[in-house]
Amino acid sequence: MTVRGADTVVRAAAVHTLVAGQEPQRVLALVGDRIAALSPDPHGLDDWITEATTVVDEPGATVLPAFDDTHTHLIHAGHGTHDVPVHQAHNIAEFLDLIRWRAVNTPEGQWIRTTTNWQELNLAERRMPTAAELDQASDRHPILVKRGGHNDVVNTLALRLAGITEDTPTPPGGVIGRDEQGRLNGRLIDNAMDLVEHLLPAPDVATRIDGLRLASSDYAATGIGTVRDCHVPLPDLAVLQAAREQGVLNTRVRALVSAIGMTDPAQIEDLLDGMEDWRYRADPLLKVWGVKFVLDGGLEAGATEEPYCDHGDFYGTLTWEPDALARSVEAVVRRGWRVGVHAYGDRGVRTLLDAYQQVLECNPGLPANMLVMEHGGLADATQRERAVALGIPVTVQHPLLHDTAEVEDGFWGPERVNRLFPAREWLDQGALVTAGSDFPVGAYGAMRSVWGMVTRQTVTGVRGPGHAITRDEALALHTVNAARLTGESALRGTLTPGRLADLTLWPTDPTTCDTDQLRDLNPTHTLLGGHTVHAPRK
Repeated sequence: MTVRGADTVVRAAAVHTLVAGQEPQRVLALVGDRIAALSPDPHGLDDWITEATTVVDEPGATVLPAFDDTHTHLIHAGHGTHDVPVHQAHNIAEFLDLIRWRAVNTPEGQWIRTTTNWQELNLAERRMPTAAELDQASDRHPILVKRGGHNDVVNTLALRLAGITEDTPTPPGGVIGRDEQGRLNGRLIDNAMDLVEHLLPAPDVATRIDGLRLASSDYAATGIGTVRDCHVPLPDLAVLQAAREQGVLNTRVRALVSAIGMTDPAQIEDLLDGMEDWRYRADPLLKVWGVKFVLDGGLEAGATEEPYCDHGDFYGTLTWEPDALARSVEAVVRRGWRVGVHAYGDRGVRTLLDAYQQVLECNPGLPANMLVMEHGGLADATQRERAVALGIPVTVQHPLLHDTAEVEDGFWGPERVNRLFPAREWLDQGALVTAGSDFPVGAYGAMRSVWGMVTRQTVTGVRGPGHAITRDEALALHTVNAARLTGESALRGTLTPGRLADLTLWPTDPTTCDTDQLRDLNPTHTLLGGHTVHAPRK
């Protein structure tokens, strides 16, 4: 074997390559952005070391591939680095004080927006603020309060600027909230959100780039090396590209261009026209993966076969007419792009599979993993079997369940919440399953997700323990399986010569440490293409 100098040599207690059947290695050599060699002997690659080689000698550390978060929202996280941090509030008074302080320091008339990673049940009042309460924080600034990706609350000025009155018709697939007297309360859900959100001016590019720098650094600090961002507005591709060009992206990005708010195939054709410039950009750090649709609501409006608890005859909300969705998905795949569709409730899952089957029948021979089910939260055995037969992969997000179990109990009841994200059954039935966080609804973090899938722990205790998977399976969902989903198994997912040098170093072995350690375990180092994107501060 011809040996050349390595740029980096990493020695550790164990290097888990995640190649099936391969024993742990002890050292690996990196050349450029690739893994060049491995050895089970900690000094087996000493011939690769030159004066120019960086040697990382961590005899107590464990090396794993960098992890993927296959359903998250980096764009939202980037916004949140500069938004009002209402996730820090313990009650509505503190919530309003945080907005009030921002208003004092914001020119009159400018929009104020908040972070999105909070839950109303974490507030003492256990509810969302109202438009009237937001008016107390400021009636001279339009205010947008977001919670997750499906809910907005705005103040009276924002409603007025959007022209929303008590006579405004509710858009299909949306909800305009009202109080018990039928008056507007500022709440906007799903397709109603765009009535206000289209008015928000885009933050300046420098602020956006800095937000992406900070957010991607935070992801990398938890072991995430690649994010599959499932809600990227078309104009934000240019912002991601600018961040890439400035060298501040600390994760790889696989972007799904957002079709949220669209309900007509003609709108999708226009969106696809705008994506054409990205078709042939072969950048391993930043790629457009495809198009993201939302078929049903989230926690409050996922489409179900049975009615919601204590909500009369409410069965959730479908945001697309099924035939229009099928025609829109077909338009995407005919142009060669892939599709991910949010389907959360069991009726949503069934409707999505109907649409996907229609597309597959009209387009035989589509490449593998062109059509993906995002969430599949309440998928039952029949739906899972059908998805596997159609070749539909699914992304699951236990952190979402962990953080929202109590909220969902109120809408769906404990029995249905216990059945959410049945990873064990998906795997046993032969599905390609990958894992993520759905930040800002769930908290991101490689081992936080692994811990959740292994334990089924939530804020209300263990839910549906029969759906738990093994630690090795959970690791694979974020690595080997994730690379299969994105079509990059030849580049990522395992630590083997020729693969990208995307790896993480952990202070204890995640494959054998106490399960309780996993939840808050973070890596000491994260490398992307051989370049360190997270390391201890000196």
